Amino acid sequence: MMLKRILLFVLLIFQFISLRASIVVLNGLTHTYKVENGKVYKGKIAIENTDNHPQSVKLFLQDFAYQADGSINYTALHTNTRTNGDWITLNTNLVTLKAKEKTEIFYEITVPERPAQPGSYWSVIIVEPVEDIKPSNDKAGVNITSIIRYAIQVITDYEAENAKPDLKFESVKVEKEEGKQIVKIAIANIGNLYCKPTASIEIYNRKTGEKVGNYNSLTMGLLPNTSKSFYIDISKVPPDRYNAAIIATDEEENAFALNVELEVKND
Repeated sequence: MMLKRILLFVLLIFQFISLRASIVVLNGLTHTYKVENGKVYKGKIAIENTDNHPQSVKLFLQDFAYQADGSINYTALHTNTRTNGDWITLNTNLVTLKAKEKTEIFYEITVPERPAQPGSYWSVIIVEPVEDIKPSNDKAGVNITSIIRYAIQVITDYEAENAKPDLKFESVKVEKEEGKQIVKIAIANIGNLYCKPTASIEIYNRKTGEKVGNYNSLTMGLLPNTSKSFYIDISKVPPDRYNAAIIATDEEENAFALNVELEVKND
């Protein structure tokens, strides 16, 4: 009886939690620029209010980093030594959209006369709906509104010809997820230039050397001093021990390779 009362109480609370996703970004969450010292570049963020009610939105800048363990850090400007937050000026920090209205927020990037060094600089523009959390007067519990906010990366590559990514393999694991055998490859960019690598794995029979198969991950962006886990589905590979070559290749066809022994288990 006590358990039933607890479950009922939890249901009463959670039925008043709503997820508001009325604001959507229309022109992508990654904006990249090749820049020169002293120049000014213009960009825009296109947003839409899909709701039937007016919606206010605030915009502000933060530094941003992520790691292969899934952690994502949004921090105050200047936390990142390669921030370009001081280069970016928004034309507004607050906008109100009518029901079903679309609008554009403009920004300028003013590159310093002498950036510290070649490579990628970045920050994120946070687009966040403004919501009031109000008690519910006609229903039990508290009406909690969960806000979906967007982080738009603004990446500026300065003297990219004098910079380069440098990819390092941090770990390789085979794990079962949702009934699939997945190779998880943690890759860090220890260079100074943003890149978009794809990870691939070539699997070979240990006894005969015969190639068993070649499998690829999705392409993902990788900022300097960050890391991500690249997932590759190898469910078609029978359980056994194999030799494998893991290759990370970016859009400029820079390749980084690692030879490993791979074990695919039954469970």
